Formats: sequence, C-alpha cells, structure tokens
Amino acid sequence: MTHTSITVRPATTADVRSIHAMRQPLEGSRVLLGHELVQLYESVPEFLVAEDENGFVVGAGALHVMWEDLAEVRSMVVAEHLRGHGIGKAILDALVQRAADMGIKRIFCLTFEVEFFARAGFEPISDVPVDAETYAEMVRSNDDGVAEFLDLARVKQNTLGNTRMLRVV
Repeated sequence: MTHTSITVRPATTADVRSIHAMRQPLEGSRVLLGHELVQLYESVPEFLVAEDENGFVVGAGALHVMWEDLAEVRSMVVAEHLRGHGIGKAILDALVQRAADMGIKRIFCLTFEVEFFARAGFEPISDVPVDAETYAEMVRSNDDGVAEFLDLARVKQNTLGNTRMLRVV
C-alpha cells in the first residue's frame, strides 16, 4: 500500500524532537544507535523528513557523506503505525537522489532491514570497499558510522546482527 499524501523535504530544527521521538523505540531495542538531542540537532542538514498532509513528521532519514564518492544512509525511521505504506521508500529514494546530485557514486547502509534495502538496489558486502589510502584517512574519523563502515573493533557491539550493504548509483 502506498501512502501518497506525504511530502519529503529537508529537515529543520523544528523537526528534531519528532525525529527523536520516532527513534526512541528503535534505540531501545538496539535497532538504531542511541543519539542525544544535541547529536540530532548537529545533523539537521543531513536529514530529510516525510511530512503528512497535516504537517506532522512521519518519517526521516539522513545521508552522511563519508568520502568523495561515498555516503551512508543512516537513521531511517518511519512512524510505527505507518510502516509498510511507502514512506520509507520515498525517503530513501530522495536520499539516493541527494547523493547523486552531490556526485556520490556509492551509498552504504548498516541495517537489519535487508529486504527493504535490497529492493532499492543495495547489495550485501563483506569487505570494506575502499583502498588502503582511503581507509587510512577514514580511520581518523570520530564518527561511529564511519567506524561501522570500516568494521572497526570499537563498534562491533553496534553492528551485531546487522548487514552491511552498498548501492552503486
């Protein structure tokens, strides 16, 4: 079933508390990494939100640039009562377009929702698809998502049960 009366748009600071509220159950069950409000505010430029016809935020997702040709889709969430209505797909499609508009050729995700991302052209990966020089630069990042992409030991507890996936745009 498709939910046709939504608009996907860039997030604003006014959306952060709604994003945070939708994330809470998924953070509690460790499907999403926990984020403090300040981290979400810092990431507002990365987020797109889905807004319903009444102006309520019913979904969100972020695109985090990790390298010149590589970004990560992260923090994908849809209001529980609206899952399965095409909202996540609309957000993901917009994030993929955003990546393409920036010249990004590869999009990474770390997910439990393998079928959802596979339908969007993502494929499971087992290795780290960057050369040694790029790896050496990326390992300097303090970002947990970058560490997860690099499969670093310090974030192994965050990745248990997840599938690492990649889409070439």
